[in-house]
Amino acid sequence: MDNRQAIGSWLSGPRAAAEEMGVDFGYRGERLGLPEEGPGAIAPPGRRIGALLIDWALCMLIAYGLFSGGNIQVAGNWAVGVFFVLSVLTVGTLGSTPGKLLLRLRVIGAQGTRLSLPRVLLRSVLLVVVIPAVIWDRDGRGLHDRLSGAVQVRL
Repeated sequence: MDNRQAIGSWLSGPRAAAEEMGVDFGYRGERLGLPEEGPGAIAPPGRRIGALLIDWALCMLIAYGLFSGGNIQVAGNWAVGVFFVLSVLTVGTLGSTPGKLLLRLRVIGAQGTRLSLPRVLLRSVLLVVVIPAVIWDRDGRGLHDRLSGAVQVRL
């Protein structure tokens, strides 16, 4: 390996360098036994983020209308609590939040089962904390999903 290849592998990242050396990472969800495409496949990041934005907008509307007294900053503070309650109730019962339903996504256990209430509570707490949700593994699952044994899939 000459200098140019060493610098190029550093710039392209560790995954690209490992793939050049012959390591096969497979597709997202392969380690979990999920299909590569179609229903049951790992939800793509764009749809997951879109669902989160829809859910957040809904929570802001609810907080603004019910709790803020017309103050948008107060509504933002209340929206976090509304988001937590929305997440626990909808993922705990339907397996999806309203945003996830609109974008045809579902939260299930990594073994393909429904999430239990303690796992939904843990997932929701970690999601509200935010940091675990922005740390992803190679399958595209956030730390909040890994710790709660969940995976977001396409419907």
